[in-house]
Amino acid sequence: MVSTTQKTKETIKPHGGELINRQVKGQEREQLIEEAQSFPKLTLNPWSLSDLELIAIGGFSPLTGFLGEKDYVSVVENVRLENGLVWSIPITLPVTEEEANNYEIGSSIALYGEDDHLYGVLNLEEKYTYDKSKEAQNVYGTTDVDHPGVKRVYEKGNIYLAGPIQLVDRPKHDEFSDFHLDPSETRELFKELGWKTVVGFQTRNPVHRAHEYIQKIALESVDGLLLNPLVGETKSDDISAEIRMESYQVILKHYYPEERTRLVIYPAAMRYAGPREAILHALVRKNYGCTHFIVGRDHAGVGDYYGTYDAQELIAQYEDEIDIQIFKFEHAFFCTVCENMTTAKTCPHDKSKHVHLSGTKVREKLRNGEQLPKEFSRPEVADVLIKGLKQN
Repeated sequence: MVSTTQKTKETIKPHGGELINRQVKGQEREQLIEEAQSFPKLTLNPWSLSDLELIAIGGFSPLTGFLGEKDYVSVVENVRLENGLVWSIPITLPVTEEEANNYEIGSSIALYGEDDHLYGVLNLEEKYTYDKSKEAQNVYGTTDVDHPGVKRVYEKGNIYLAGPIQLVDRPKHDEFSDFHLDPSETRELFKELGWKTVVGFQTRNPVHRAHEYIQKIALESVDGLLLNPLVGETKSDDISAEIRMESYQVILKHYYPEERTRLVIYPAAMRYAGPREAILHALVRKNYGCTHFIVGRDHAGVGDYYGTYDAQELIAQYEDEIDIQIFKFEHAFFCTVCENMTTAKTCPHDKSKHVHLSGTKVREKLRNGEQLPKEFSRPEVADVLIKGLKQN
């Protein structure tokens, strides 16, 4: 269902009112790089490196660094920062107890990637322990280690480092350079295009016919669509970002109005936190300048850990506070009797007339080089996916 109430303001304020920018440039950057050579070193995994980038570019506004203990506890327990602002996922920097002993409160830490390149600096204000079971249960809704997000929680070090960050170099996304824009840049882009209302769509999957259907229904009510796929760390059985990005370009070229759609990467790690992650995804798109955000069935879910519409129910509790309008859609499918895409709200026919494919079945068919039914996927998209998966 799509709400008829529309936002009419030309721009939407970032979450917290200010778009954060922690990128250091020019002479200040050169000086910090030189100073960092004498700082104790910490190597970030890809997940933490993507968090560092999103803090620095303002995607995680109003955060200026990795969460301190009071903010962390408040987010885990209350879905809010300590100041009361809605925030649903703790953005933290974990280390082992042995590693933590290398860093003193008040010191600066040089943050390197696994490629041994200096990306930023953390001004260490806190070190604290945390309850892994509580974080898992509250954020992911389960303590089952088969859940990929929970598994990561239990694999992390027992200490969180906290404090503001500075970014001296961006992680490279060279393969997506044509689609790599910061929140400040997407906001400027929307102004140039004359888009006063923009709907954001989060995905870690190829766009199939059901996605296309709900995106286009939303596009009937706003000026533009930001297709904002996540390209950071995902599960090993998810289709790679490189293959997906090619598929997005193909479907936009053939089936969407060019002047009303834009493709921009979201350089984040996927947490699979279901309802909690739906709120984070909405807040990030608000920071990118979207006035509306789509939440469909089982948003950011995995397996059977969340109910079909749990994400919609949770985000509805915070929609007024987060000040971005949520488009909530039921599960869409192709009905062979209606001969079009539809939902249970508008289709009177028996489920046997509906074309459904599970993600597992889709991946199995693609890896076997089998075409997907045209009622499920555009053939141009399926061709890209089959070719890409054969090469991997």
